[in-house]
Amino acid sequence: MTKQELIQRLAERANVGKVETLLVVDALEQLIREELAAGGEIPLARTGKFRLREQAARMGRNPKTGESVMIPARRKIVFTPAKALKDAVG
Repeated sequence: MTKQELIQRLAERANVGKVETLLVVDALEQLIREELAAGGEIPLARTGKFRLREQAARMGRNPKTGESVMIPARRKIVFTPAKALKDAVG
């Protein structure tokens, strides 16, 4: 599903215009980005939760040379689905 398809389907289900739906989707994307950047979590009822997880530094291998390289620690975005979503998907 593309963003335009998402906006079209949301607009139809909510019985609102595409422009208003686009504004809401864009605002939601921005809020998720800002909250994750600040280290927070975003719970979506009956859907799941976005959060950050610290990934420790680890050893890796350069695929071209085979040389061992240190991969630095980083923050990783994780989505944990809610039970209701898992049950709906099967």
